[in-house]
Amino acid sequence: MKITLYALVLSVVLFGCGGNSEKTYKARAFAVSDDFNVFPKGSKDILTIVKTDSGKTTAADRFAINTRDTTITIEDGANAPAKKFSVASFINTQKTAVLVQVDDKDGKMAPFYIIYVNGGKTEVVSLNKASKGAEDKKYTNGLEELTRSNLLVNNDFFITTINSRVYPIKRQKEDERIQGKFFMYSSDKTTLAFLTANALYQVNTKTGETFNLPLPASLTSQPETLVGNIQSDYTWVPNEHGTPFLKKNADDNRIVDIKEFKH
Repeated sequence: MKITLYALVLSVVLFGCGGNSEKTYKARAFAVSDDFNVFPKGSKDILTIVKTDSGKTTAADRFAINTRDTTITIEDGANAPAKKFSVASFINTQKTAVLVQVDDKDGKMAPFYIIYVNGGKTEVVSLNKASKGAEDKKYTNGLEELTRSNLLVNNDFFITTINSRVYPIKRQKEDERIQGKFFMYSSDKTTLAFLTANALYQVNTKTGETFNLPLPASLTSQPETLVGNIQSDYTWVPNEHGTPFLKKNADDNRIVDIKEFKH
């Protein structure tokens, strides 16, 4: 009888170890002091992106995030717990931090998070800011890859994967995400310029300084020539703190180095 009981217990234990477990983590708000450039101390700090569903196109693939054999589920307020993601991308080479977007019916409007492990402790950071912008749907573009190492999330966060830094982008109005489309950045990639209805709203990701440059209707009404005209008639000029902002040329005959506008 004892042998039978031991065999039964052993089989239950072995069966329980056979599949992946799940663990739920509560998301917290992003903090400027957050450092995602974390180096692993062991295999327990390494995250794994696992493809759960293969779509007809790459964009239709779906993913889960695992730490060892445990699948991570995100809990965030009134939102339903999420463990399946439409976007999953490492933001450091150490594979200790991954950017994800929840797979749900909202598409580009679905929430973003960073999952990272530091010293064996897993945390989930929310990259979602409430917005009441009249044209939020138009200007909420989800993840935009400006370059291979520079990412833009919903006009609210700028991510540099070279050093795993996440910079919050200062809004024109605190309760509205920037109502414009990314247009270009300075040569040092610290100042981002967004094309709004009648201006270039510029914000420096490192200093938080901003500058709104009104544009004449003669420029904004001709989108097909707008980039060329900006390149010809405007220049990145450092302010008194050394922060570059686009400004109208005082001398229209000045020769502009095309590298100043390289995107």
